[in-house]
Amino acid sequence: MDTLQIANTILEQLGGRRFCIMTGSKNFMADGNSLIMTLAANKIKAKRLRIILDASDTYIMEFFTFNKDLKKTVLERVEDVYCDQLQEVFTRFTGLYTRL
Repeated sequence: MDTLQIANTILEQLGGRRFCIMTGSKNFMADGNSLIMTLAANKIKAKRLRIILDASDTYIMEFFTFNKDLKKTVLERVEDVYCDQLQEVFTRFTGLYTRL
């Protein structure tokens, strides 16, 4: 799989266009074996989310922000997330619902 295909697959597993509309997530970027996005205001105050495809065919979800010196601070990191758990983990940490 190429970089863009991995990112598109992750986005589809999150819910695709419906996920974007429901959560206000935007600025999606493919980066290697991961998808990075900007988050709307949420309960843990994370500005960005990176979902990384792991070698074990599971995902690592990193909710992070940047301080004033642009230093990355990981607020939450969840490993061994299966594709059918992506939406549930997203909602648990952000408080943003991915579907009605």
